[in-house]
Amino acid sequence: MNYLSVESVSKSFGSKLLFDKISFGLNQGQRMALIAKNGAGKSTLLKIITTNEIPDEGSVTFRKDITVTYLNQNPEFDESNTVIEAIYNTNNPALNAVRNYEEALTAFEVDYNDNTSTQLELATAEMDKLEAWGVEAKIQEILQRLKIAFLDKQISMLSGGQKKRVALAKVLINEPDLLILDEPTNHLDVEMIEWLENYLVSRDLTLLLVTHDRYFLDSVCTEIVEIDNGKLHHYRGNFQYFVEKKAEREMMENSEIDKAKNLYRRELEWVRKMPKARGTKAKYRVDSFYETKDKAFSKQTEEKLELGVKMSRIGGKILEFIKIKKAFGETKIVNNFSYIFKKGEKIGIIGKNGVGKSTFLNMIMGLEMPDGGTIQSGETIVFGYYSQEGLKLNEDKRVIEVVKDIAEFIPLADGSKLSASGLLTKFLFPPDVQYGFVSKLSGGERRRLYLMTILIKNPNFLILDEPTNDLDIVTLSVLEDFLTNFQGCVLIVTHDRYFMDKMVDHLFVFEGEGVVRDFPGNYTEYRDKKEIEDKTQRKIDTENPKPNTVAENKIEPIKETKTGEPSAPKRKLSFKEKFEFEQLEKDIVALEAEKTKVTNLLNAGSDNHEDVIKWSDRIGAILKELDNKSLQWLELSEGI
Repeated sequence: MNYLSVESVSKSFGSKLLFDKISFGLNQGQRMALIAKNGAGKSTLLKIITTNEIPDEGSVTFRKDITVTYLNQNPEFDESNTVIEAIYNTNNPALNAVRNYEEALTAFEVDYNDNTSTQLELATAEMDKLEAWGVEAKIQEILQRLKIAFLDKQISMLSGGQKKRVALAKVLINEPDLLILDEPTNHLDVEMIEWLENYLVSRDLTLLLVTHDRYFLDSVCTEIVEIDNGKLHHYRGNFQYFVEKKAEREMMENSEIDKAKNLYRRELEWVRKMPKARGTKAKYRVDSFYETKDKAFSKQTEEKLELGVKMSRIGGKILEFIKIKKAFGETKIVNNFSYIFKKGEKIGIIGKNGVGKSTFLNMIMGLEMPDGGTIQSGETIVFGYYSQEGLKLNEDKRVIEVVKDIAEFIPLADGSKLSASGLLTKFLFPPDVQYGFVSKLSGGERRRLYLMTILIKNPNFLILDEPTNDLDIVTLSVLEDFLTNFQGCVLIVTHDRYFMDKMVDHLFVFEGEGVVRDFPGNYTEYRDKKEIEDKTQRKIDTENPKPNTVAENKIEPIKETKTGEPSAPKRKLSFKEKFEFEQLEKDIVALEAEKTKVTNLLNAGSDNHEDVIKWSDRIGAILKELDNKSLQWLELSEGI
């Protein structure tokens, strides 16, 4: 069943042709990825498909009886709405029923009367009719997985990353027939990305998406369409298949172009030497000559990004952490962390959002001071810090001025020097862009310029915080090659698992509570090891179940005894044990009350991430204490 048809669509901006008469279709159940270099027209094509842009020619047609939802790379909301209002702002009947039920339930709890009771009954009946109870559970799962606990917060108060997660939650909750996603993994941590992969694959969704995350693309998509030099190429397979077949296609095209050039030279000689032969009878051959000429000169010289700046000399001492401590309130970032960096090692840093990865990098750069311990760097160390926030620039400044403010001439790895303009050209900034304003640069171009301003300072210790954001797959490949041959040290924080796997020798795993684990391997190896550890722990928990709380054990199972066999006499409690038993009952009641209070705080959410972490930790401690006291209570209750 066809859901989407794109027929002979073309689009240009001035003299720049993005794509020319491209066509493709999307059927029910297909999961298709759109790939292209930065500036080749991916986002423009999505805008045309979603009617936010008008093509120069061609048409886009959707099946009439389907629902389509689009996740924009930069989502827009009514800034006056709260998060919960934004999520429920939909025409989905089941979602409207859930919203009405929750509003009626809240009104009933606040003010019990005949009117609120009737509203609740009607809302409950509507939930039953639409079978919407499962929808409510799905909403809670999505909000929890995307860590959206700020439901009452106004949209205008959210960061860009929070808005993107709210927008993603909204489109997933709506569960349309066709889902169009533009960079859905941006602003998600690795745990969220892996959950999103499983969520999309496990449901019968039809997808069209743009992403630079190669593992995500490989796991989710079964087909790929690529925009290259204005043309569309279709590959029926995942990312690995695409890489292989793209190479084969380019080899075949180059071979055909070489053959056309040889034929063109022979035909050109005929055209020049035999002007009288160009009559009516030879017209077909003249037409063929011009077709051959077009084919022979169809190959475009593709400029490639070159990263080859010089690295400063690196001495024996590099960087040393000596019993570093850092905390924010009760939240520990690192506790007695020590490590001596070695020349040439590449380390990845992983952990959930909020555990302190960026704080750790800032301590290295002196932007944050540790609470205890010492950080010592060698005299020859030159840091290059690529931060997640990006380059702060004057929008009215010209691109070439940004580089000249750092240096007029830049030393290269081969010992030569290059002018600022020449280096910009190597970084794929042509002259017209160099003398244009920073405000005109795309997100990918800004990131590329930022990377350039770091590398021309000749660092020998690179610190990269989310370096893959907004970079296309081609640029990422060049960056990977550069880092592979980089002789200095590299510290990387990234949610791009492919990039992490390819680059790092080992990992610093931030496990929370100040614990930093040094794992000898890449991310995939760590995940495999952790999965084995988790399975082992689950097996232990199954074989040795923890006792339930008193509240869950109001009815004790009857213990069977053999017929005719007298039961053992009960041991009577001592005075001290009776006092302990009574105290345990009081403690358990108090812990249950505290558990309810903290659970309500977590459900309500907070703008302060540290509060959420503190409450989560407290819930774990309460449950552990309840288990221990309940076990003691059960043992003593045998003597009552």
